[in-house]
Amino acid sequence: MTTVLKRDVGRFLKEMKVHYGDVWRMPSSKYLLQPDFVVVDPKTGKKTKVSFVSLDDGEVVGVVYDEMG
Repeated sequence: MTTVLKRDVGRFLKEMKVHYGDVWRMPSSKYLLQPDFVVVDPKTGKKTKVSFVSLDDGEVVGVVYDEMG
């Protein structure tokens, strides 16, 4: 189930970069078909899909995101 967060999208992505290092905008990523998060900017209403990329052993190696149209 996708979690919805109401936060500033830019700030959220900066925080992800601090913790995970690799954060990529990938519009056609298969990981975004069922995102882990949908971040909604409360001021602008802009929505962004965010998913963790993990290896087979479960280790998270990065984050992918894309804006929702």
